[in-house]
Amino acid sequence: MTQRVLITGASSGIGSAAARLFHDRGWRVAATMRDPDGAGHALRQLGMLCPRLDVTQPDSIAAAFEETLSAFGGIDVIVNNAGYALVGPFEQATPAQIERQYATNVTGVMNVIREALPHFRNQGGGIILNVSSIAGRAAFPFMSLYHGTKWAVEGFSESLYFELRPFNIQVKIIEP
Repeated sequence: MTQRVLITGASSGIGSAAARLFHDRGWRVAATMRDPDGAGHALRQLGMLCPRLDVTQPDSIAAAFEETLSAFGGIDVIVNNAGYALVGPFEQATPAQIERQYATNVTGVMNVIREALPHFRNQGGGIILNVSSIAGRAAFPFMSLYHGTKWAVEGFSESLYFELRPFNIQVKIIEP
C-alpha cells in the first residue's frame, strides 16, 4: 500500500524539500500551505495534492484534513513543519508578534495533531514528525521567542510520545 503524508508549511524550505522527497519515494503527498495558488502550482504539476492550511486557523486545518482524507483514504504520517523565526531583542517584540510566534510554532503544531489523532486511532496508528530546531536544544542571542517556541515543541513532543504510544502512534522530533 502506498504511504500517505500530510506536510504543513510546504511552500518553501524544509517543507517543500520534504514534499518532493516523499513524492520521489512514491508516497501520496498532501503539501499544505497558507497560499496554495503560489508555490502549490509547481508541486501540483508533480502530482501532489496542495490543500490550503493555516496552522493558526482550526477550520482550515479541518478542511485540509477532509480534502486529504477524501483524496487519499487516510493519512499515515503528519509532518508539522510550518513555522518561522522572530529575531530581535525580546523587549522590542510587540504583544501581537509574540502571539503570532507562539500561535504558529506551538499552538499550530498542537492544532494539527489534535485534528490527526482521531484518524490515527481509527486506523490503528500513525507517525507524527514535529520539526523543531537545534534552537530547541541550545540558545542564541536575539532569538528568545523562537527558542521558547522550539523548547515548547520539544517538551510537548516528548510527553506526547508516552501518551500516544499505547495507540501505536509514534511521535518524533526533527532538529535541523
